[in-house]
Amino acid sequence: MTRANRPRYAARLNAFKQLSPASDVQDWIAAAGQVGGLGAADLNFPDHFAKHDATQMAIFLGDAELALNGVAMRYYTDPGFKLGAFTHPDPSVRKAALDITKQGIDVCAAMGGKTVTLWMGQDGFDYAFQMDYAAAWDRTIDTISEVCVHNPDINIAIEYKPNEPRAYSLMPDIGTTLLACKEVSAPNLGVTLDFAHVLYADEMPAHSAALIGRHSRMIGLHLNDGYGKRDDGLMVGSVHAIQTVELLVAMLRMNQTDVIYFDTFPDMGGLNPIEEARTNVALTDRLMDVAEGLADDAKLADAIDKQDAAQSHRIVAKALYGS
Repeated sequence: MTRANRPRYAARLNAFKQLSPASDVQDWIAAAGQVGGLGAADLNFPDHFAKHDATQMAIFLGDAELALNGVAMRYYTDPGFKLGAFTHPDPSVRKAALDITKQGIDVCAAMGGKTVTLWMGQDGFDYAFQMDYAAAWDRTIDTISEVCVHNPDINIAIEYKPNEPRAYSLMPDIGTTLLACKEVSAPNLGVTLDFAHVLYADEMPAHSAALIGRHSRMIGLHLNDGYGKRDDGLMVGSVHAIQTVELLVAMLRMNQTDVIYFDTFPDMGGLNPIEEARTNVALTDRLMDVAEGLADDAKLADAIDKQDAAQSHRIVAKALYGS
């Protein structure tokens, strides 16, 4: 039986770029509307707004029958942020990053969105003796604090990742991210958990989700898959189906997110992005069915309580693959 709190789905709009070399975000939104099963979208700021303003973007989303979930900040469009956005040694550059983030929050609010996601890929280092770690941490905490108070009605979510484009990220894992959330201590601050990033950080997704539930809150959930060596962005459940189900069970029990965002990269392998997104929808629907059946399974709960992996895997395997 499908639960009332089953999330809506959203897809990575940049995945639809390859449909036409001359296309822009209006075309990508329209393509996402052709997938079927998607109900929401995230827009990147400022790059998705290079040609169209917020009013036009809202029209494009409405035409595609998609709701705005939120805005994802992208600092990589400005080469001035190569040495960092929130951690840059030049205070004028840090102020520019803060100002752009506030603009993104204002656009999100004006369009009826509720979440701004911070992926701070530039905020890191590449060499020993390159960064004053304590100063960089202080700058980041101070900036995130300013971001959070700019509009308390908008959720701010930190999306952590071990590295890329910098060799080391300042917030590479769940522990460091939760420490930042604790230090900022803003009621509208939380975490976006990206499945492939979690694997890449050598973490177990459901374990990371449990830590978020204990010390913060899960504001966003990005589903994808990979082999744990890089940010592969493969289709949902294509490599780690059991770990995906365990994460979905944790998500259902936490009831802390209402949108699943497919952060997958069909463009890397030349897949048709519409068909790839349809596969994500179909696989996630199936894995959600399994997760909903397991979330309240008393025998599974008993096996987990006893740390009886043999018994729990028989139960999960039957739910996934049948008897």
